[in-house]
Amino acid sequence: MTMDVAFPAESLGAGFIGGGFMASVHARSVRAARARLVGVATSSATKARLVAEDLGFERAYSDAQALIAGEGIDVVHVVTPNATHTEFARAAIAAGRHVICEKPLATSAEDALSLTEEAGAAGVVTAVPFVYRYHPLVHEARARVARGDLGRLLTIHGSYLQDWLLYDSDDDWRVDTILGGASRAFADIGSHLCDLVEFVTGDKIASLVATKSTAITARRGRREVLTEDAAALVVQTHSGAIGTLLVSQVAPGRKNRLSFEIAGSEESVAFDQENPETLWLGRRIGSELLMRDPAQLSGSAARLSILPAGHSLGYQDAFNAFMADAYAVAGGAERDTLPTFTDGLRAAILTEAVLASSATREWVEVIV
Repeated sequence: MTMDVAFPAESLGAGFIGGGFMASVHARSVRAARARLVGVATSSATKARLVAEDLGFERAYSDAQALIAGEGIDVVHVVTPNATHTEFARAAIAAGRHVICEKPLATSAEDALSLTEEAGAAGVVTAVPFVYRYHPLVHEARARVARGDLGRLLTIHGSYLQDWLLYDSDDDWRVDTILGGASRAFADIGSHLCDLVEFVTGDKIASLVATKSTAITARRGRREVLTEDAAALVVQTHSGAIGTLLVSQVAPGRKNRLSFEIAGSEESVAFDQENPETLWLGRRIGSELLMRDPAQLSGSAARLSILPAGHSLGYQDAFNAFMADAYAVAGGAERDTLPTFTDGLRAAILTEAVLASSATREWVEVIV
């Protein structure tokens, strides 16, 4: 077992724009990365003071610009509604700050591209929390694909199912196109599914045909809901593998069921993030359930196994590992699996392809 997901980041200071649920997740991960929670800015100075006290920030700022310019802030975390990501990330980049921006990186591929280019020109480190790739057994699946255990890739089957928006009494800012963007279910959780599939296979989606549906057309008095509750895709990768992907936020009983199964000519591999301690390996003869045990995992998977076998790792552990890598890179280290703004741009391109295809019910080529 190795503990190499930690990095001594005591000298790096974090500033947060936003103070909701994801801010609390990020804050726990920043502490685990041994960085400092320097400051936070939210929708009001009063709320910022409350968040600072609750999450343990040293200071509260009156607004985002004051925070970005604040002393001792090296990394800016953008954890605000989707439509504000571009504005805040761009300002942080211009100030020379490293940026960790919640997904979607932007509500349009054009904005995501400009942010990616601006960050590259400024030489700052960027990251987007596609954290499910940080489960150790996801890395194990990736290693097995890369070394050829599966053989030639044939099919991909995946889904991301939730039920938190099942009823018309359920509502959230993400439902609103002004705050959340034109896509909801796919941009919010389908982006995770596609990132995971492409990360594990190393094989990008080349074309897709999609459909989407809005099951709940009015929520808590909203006269019209325009964002989708569910989306279904048929995809083909650059290598020729075909697959089906389903995302839904109205699947009763499913809380956060992100799963995939990848079949090759020799072997299949399946992962379910609600049961992240096991990986199913399917063979014509001799299928098996692989338990997370650092002693029998690939190097990358073992690196993320910070607890011995039998001691469960979960979502917050994956988030902590992501954050440790992000701060390690900000501190000058190299981590080749860190999801960056380039991955956020990829998600934005896929989202626009899904929206375009669902409007015409025709196949769309996905720009690399």
